[in-house]
Amino acid sequence: MWKVVHIAPNHAQAEALKSTLEGEGFLVKIRPIRSASQGDGNYEILVPDSEVYEASEVLCEHRIR
Repeated sequence: MWKVVHIAPNHAQAEALKSTLEGEGFLVKIRPIRSASQGDGNYEILVPDSEVYEASEVLCEHRIR
């Protein structure tokens, strides 16, 4: 099961967050909250259930809230 650890305001930031977390060894998915046909909207950053706490810690260390 995958859980949301952050919501990014656009695709570029979602990809940057994904790269940051992957660089720390996490499995990461990004999922758009609204369709691309409506423009660049928000994106969910997801990690496996078992990694939520640790991924949140990494985001805090990088001052991402």
